[in-house]
Parts: sequence; C-alpha cells; structure tokens
Amino acid sequence: MKLLRSAICAAMLAGLALGAAAQNYPTKPVRVIVPFPPGGGTDILARVLGEKLTTSWKQQVIVENRPGAAGAIGATTVAKSSADGYTLLMSSTASLTQENVSQFAPISLVSAPPYIVVVHPSLPAKSIKELVAFARSNKGKVAYGSTGPGAASHLSAELFKSMAGVDMLHVPYKGVGQAVNDLMGGHVQVMFAPSQAVMSHVQSGRLRALAVTSSKRSSAAPDLPTVAEAGIAGYEAVGWFGLLAPAGTPQDIVKKISADVNRVLAMPDVKERLVALGAEPAGNTPEQFAQFIRMDQAKWAKLIKERGIPLERS
Repeated sequence: MKLLRSAICAAMLAGLALGAAAQNYPTKPVRVIVPFPPGGGTDILARVLGEKLTTSWKQQVIVENRPGAAGAIGATTVAKSSADGYTLLMSSTASLTQENVSQFAPISLVSAPPYIVVVHPSLPAKSIKELVAFARSNKGKVAYGSTGPGAASHLSAELFKSMAGVDMLHVPYKGVGQAVNDLMGGHVQVMFAPSQAVMSHVQSGRLRALAVTSSKRSSAAPDLPTVAEAGIAGYEAVGWFGLLAPAGTPQDIVKKISADVNRVLAMPDVKERLVALGAEPAGNTPEQFAQFIRMDQAKWAKLIKERGIPLERS
C-alpha cells in the first residue's frame, strides 16, 4: 500500500509539473520548421502565425526553411527533435505521409483553402472546358507544375486528369515559388496552386485563373467557378496547412499551443490578411486535426493506388 501511495503521489506530482510547464510555456524561443523554400503558401502562413505568436508569447518564434525531398527533410528534422514544444512543423499535404504521420502530434489546422487552377496567358484556354479540350488535342504535351510528389498541387492535378480523362505531363519542383516562376515564364502551362502564392500574379495579369478546386466557391475569389461547376462534376480537392509537434510532446503543451494558435487565427486583422491571400483561416483542436489528417490521407491513398501514381522523393 505504501508503494501504491508513493506511485500515485509521484504521478500526481508529475501531472502538476506538466501542467505548470504548459502554463509557463514558452520560456525560450520556438522554432517553426517550414519544409519548403521561402515564398510558398506554407512559408507565408508560418510567418503570419509566427509574428502574432511572438507578440503573444513574448518569446521569439523563428521560422526556419528546410526544403528538400517534397517536404521530407524538414519533417524529419522536426520528428527527430526534442518533444518539448520548442521545435514545431508547419506542414502541408506533402510533408505528412502515411509513413511518417505517427512521428507527429497534431496541434491545429491553420488553413485548408481551395487551390486555384491557373494557366500561363499564352495557353488558349479561358475556362476548364477549354483546358480539357486543349489537353485532349495535345495529349501529353501540356505540362503542369507542382511542389513535388504527393503535394496537394500534384494530387489535385492527378485527380483532375483522372476525372477529366486527360493526359498532362507532371513537372515537380522543390517549392511553390520555383513552380510559379516557371509557370509565369511559360516553361510549364498549368498549375493547381495555393491561392496565397498566385493571387497577386492573377491580379497583375501574369497568370490566368480558371477555377477553384473546392466544392463551393471561395470567399476570397467569389467570381471564380469551382472545377465542378466548370464541367468536371464531383471534383473536389483542397490543400491544407497545419502545425504539428514531435510525437511524445506533452499533451498539456500541445493543447496550450493549439489554444494560442486558434486565438491568433480568430483575430480580425489575421482573418483579413489571410483572406486577402486566399487562405481562409481554419483552426481546430488537436483531436479534430488528427481526424482531418486521417480522412485526407485515406482519400489520397485511394487515388494513388488506383492511378499507380509514383511518389519518389529526391
């Protein structure tokens, strides 16, 4: 009985210590690893969030880009870090896979915006139907850029190819910035891109937007039809961006970070800024985010298997 009482007391003291650690968190700078180059959707959201959390926490939030292997290098860096809440991952669809998902503790979904189907202005397609017709008459000659194998920009295009019955050439890049630059340069003709990375180029006329990939029109681009409205019935795809910690991070700290992130996402100026970028703020609990990830991965795993889509990462 004495041993049992000692064990219970030890557990209670450990719980109190964890609770105190969460209340005091953070007591030093926090690193947020972005597994892609600067300038992309993941990077932009990490910096918006980091700026506000720095003010809220009174500790510096350092955004660090670790690109490579379609997000795998940055993700591995975080997975191998101490599970103490001081190294976090701003992830997207690509950097979290069925192979590494167990190495992370979901914190909060930051944004799950529709992607925008954009084309180079030289392409003779001003609608989804015209894009489909052009791709069918130029089989395998229309090139689309993506941010790498398994990224939302890759898988949403593959879903489009499957449902529209077209053949387009996949050209993977290490980050959205490089892909968008080559799209504007005419080296690729099409991209399914995060809106925050291309909206300014659409507005300047350097790119032409055809549709959004969500099931409903985006409040950030209400004049754009959905791909489904524009002719591919039943089509729906979204990219997502979210914050994760290494697996084993104390739940009290995970919940503290999640609550603080959700508080930032609810700020009127943050909402306004994200909507202007085309990235509608989300926010949810760690449990809800974990469920979202499971459903998202199941959807894409089915497509990858059915289409035999290679996901080699380099």
